[in-house]
Amino acid sequence: MKFPAPLIPAKLVKRYKRFLADVVLPDGSTITAHVANPGAMIGLAEPGSRVWLSKSDSKTRKLPHSWELIEVDFGGGTELVGVNTAHPNPLVGAALAAGAIPELTGYSNIRREVKYGRNSRVDFLLEAPDRPPCYVEIKNVHLMRRTGLAEFPDAKTERGAKHLEELGDMVEAGHRAVMLYLIQIGSAQRFALARDIDPKYGAAFDRAKSRGVEAIAHKCRIECGGIEINAPVPIDG
Repeated sequence: MKFPAPLIPAKLVKRYKRFLADVVLPDGSTITAHVANPGAMIGLAEPGSRVWLSKSDSKTRKLPHSWELIEVDFGGGTELVGVNTAHPNPLVGAALAAGAIPELTGYSNIRREVKYGRNSRVDFLLEAPDRPPCYVEIKNVHLMRRTGLAEFPDAKTERGAKHLEELGDMVEAGHRAVMLYLIQIGSAQRFALARDIDPKYGAAFDRAKSRGVEAIAHKCRIECGGIEINAPVPIDG
């Protein structure tokens, strides 16, 4: 996924009301940018951090700038981390079309946002004549509290636990179900659940796995020019 225009560097003043951030542009002006991230963003909202913004040409947007990346040092040196949670689905969609996720190849039809479960929509439904349909949910990962270890979630998520339950229902109905954790941290070497942050999600994950739901994790290569899915990451526990 390439950014359509060069990103704009800025300095973070503060993030607030979850979806807003004040930043200082190179010319010294302060603006408010949209933050497409409902999570806690632990370790990713330190005032004074260098951030990167995209700018929309839409005349109807109240806030034309969006916060895309932040420079962070998790212990292995400064790197770029993606904070925009709107990107994982398009990234995975492109990777599925290119056959770049080995665990999810061999399907001839890819559908997005298909209704299933209890008033939910699965991120991707993969289909082929010779195998059961595969339901795929995507979760964005941008939490790292120990060098090399990416974690999810960074805040309590009842919705996430509900998705795990519904994926389990699909397995019991004779389908395949996969939870894909997409890590927007290039230095990630492992993935684990942040069970201390949301024990209920951890319990839901364990139940889902016992019912046959598969869990996989892939990390991204993050650059100012764009983001791409890079490599699989082992899951602890």
